[in-house]
Amino acid sequence: MNGREEQGLRRFDEEWMTGAQDVAVGVDEVGRGCIAGPVVAAAVALGGSFAGEGLRDSKQLTAPRREMWAARIRSDAMGWAVSYVGPREIDRLDIRRATLLAMGRAVRRLERKLGATARLRVLVDGSDRIPGLAAFQTAIIGGDGRSACIAAASIVAKTSRDAFMTRIATAHPEYGFERNKGYGTEQHVRALQRHGPSCWHRFSFSPVAQRDLFAAEESASG
Repeated sequence: MNGREEQGLRRFDEEWMTGAQDVAVGVDEVGRGCIAGPVVAAAVALGGSFAGEGLRDSKQLTAPRREMWAARIRSDAMGWAVSYVGPREIDRLDIRRATLLAMGRAVRRLERKLGATARLRVLVDGSDRIPGLAAFQTAIIGGDGRSACIAAASIVAKTSRDAFMTRIATAHPEYGFERNKGYGTEQHVRALQRHGPSCWHRFSFSPVAQRDLFAAEESASG
């Protein structure tokens, strides 16, 4: 992404700000399609002084570039916040509602950091708006490729979740969470069949939901 493209992302954010106290806040999530681990949402307000040339959606960055950008955002952005919703809450609510819950928590945490004078203009990646949010908000499909603050949120969410999955891998090395980050790779599914689910697996998700079948297959093959 060149400087002109980055300026386009920033202009997109600025179009939503109509007053001096308006602050564009991007919201994105990661982990919806995983079979283990939390869904993680981030809310980011970059502010006008943030130098963002080269900023782009986390999926378009290598892991080292994501880490570089995450450190810069955490250091230089106007404000940021992260929220985690774990597997038991995902099982109870369903993944869509759990994702919106995480997004709402992240925005409210950021709102407290920014203070009462900031008037948030919340830009949510995807097709759903966040229930119960008092601030102005709009849902933007493909927002991580259109909005600078949503792109920043995608980076913070992704790096936060990757770090979390790497940490829990030390307690559950058999699943390879540090590599698959909770996605249902072939290696991960084989480990699930061999060892059964951990406390970090989502029991409402296939193939984790078929754990009794796995046990029966193991017994028959043994």
